[in-house]
Amino acid sequence: MERTMDFTHGPIVGPLLKFSMPILFALFLQALYGAVDLMVVGKFALAQDVSGVAIGSQIMHTVTGLISSLAMGTTILLGQKLGEGNAKSCGKIIGTSIVLFLGTGLLLTILIPLCSGNLAALMNAPSEAFEQTSRYIAICGAGSLMIVAYNVLGSIMRGLGDSNTPLMTVAIASVCNIAGDLLLVAVFHMGAAGAALATVSSQTISVLISLLVLRRRSLPFPFTRGDIRVDPTILSRILRFGTPIALQDLLVGLSFLVVLAIVNTLGLIASAGVGVAEKVCAFIMLIPAAFMQAMSAFVAQNHGAGKPERAVQGLKTAIGLSTAFGVAMFWLAFFHGDLLCGAFSSDLDVVAAGFDYLKAYGIDCLLTCFLFCFIGFYNGLGRTGFVMLQGIAAAFLIRIPVAYLMCRMTGRLFFIGLGIPCSTVFQIILCFFYFGRIRRPVR
Repeated sequence: MERTMDFTHGPIVGPLLKFSMPILFALFLQALYGAVDLMVVGKFALAQDVSGVAIGSQIMHTVTGLISSLAMGTTILLGQKLGEGNAKSCGKIIGTSIVLFLGTGLLLTILIPLCSGNLAALMNAPSEAFEQTSRYIAICGAGSLMIVAYNVLGSIMRGLGDSNTPLMTVAIASVCNIAGDLLLVAVFHMGAAGAALATVSSQTISVLISLLVLRRRSLPFPFTRGDIRVDPTILSRILRFGTPIALQDLLVGLSFLVVLAIVNTLGLIASAGVGVAEKVCAFIMLIPAAFMQAMSAFVAQNHGAGKPERAVQGLKTAIGLSTAFGVAMFWLAFFHGDLLCGAFSSDLDVVAAGFDYLKAYGIDCLLTCFLFCFIGFYNGLGRTGFVMLQGIAAAFLIRIPVAYLMCRMTGRLFFIGLGIPCSTVFQIILCFFYFGRIRRPVR
């Protein structure tokens, strides 16, 4: 295996950027992976297919976020054990994670296809797009095991300080997905169902190839088949770290689904426009998301090594670097969002609706550079309970009420979208307040 990265010694900026860049590229490819579905459908299918993919992919994004967040428990625990110099327990951590997530993946593979129609109904999918939405959810849900496998592999590698292998994994998936979309949607005109089949097929190919590659690499600690079993102590620690993050991401994801359901009451064009804007948002939020994941690994290692001052310095460095990019993303989304949305749909009404909603996300770009770095910092410290509480509070006290009120009062997507930056401001205030409380013991 490639040499893992030690964050506990030497300069901060260089290693942090070196570790963050593969994460950024991996997130870019992952966003491209999901965006290609909507892009190809928008160019070669109908508006109802666009709406179906937009709604269905948002549901699957929520499921993926739940799994990746739960897997963050593995990343944190591995990073802390490596920071402590206790590499012997890492094999048991990986083995326990495999058993835990294999069961989770099998359960989702059964449940999601069975509930696909109910999920489409809960989302207020427009009647014209109901069948496409249900079919997309069912097909992607049948591939849940591959979604789980991809995210667990990534969490293990990042916990070991290796951000290059996850990049390779998602690169394989992206290439396969693009080829599948062009074949099934553009050539065979299968619409939303074709996009879903391409997604599941590419994930399967990616995971199989990644497992073959990993088998040929050696880990920096012993790992045998005997380690693939549940260690109750390790399982409890993985769940203690990962469950609050997963619960937060699940409920926050549900809050975005609620906002989308509110928007869906405005009709097909609004539904498709917000779906397009969400895909664009997946790209403009990549940099803060990359720094968030990098901070989790960086802080976990330094926390395990007993170096809290270095962890705080890493937080300040990440915020500075992320903010510089955030300003550029704000300018692009707020003033040129029509060009970005135009890449996903040729329908001028859908593009205009997407641009209107995207302006609110542009404002959020100036704020997430702070929030995401703080979240990564607290995750690395293992303070995932606070991360959960602040995320849930912002979602249900700010984001949903603002979106609902703006929908009733104005019906304009920009004002509905303002619930997003409003909730981020609330979260930042909570993060600064909590930082002040733990600052003394951290120092």
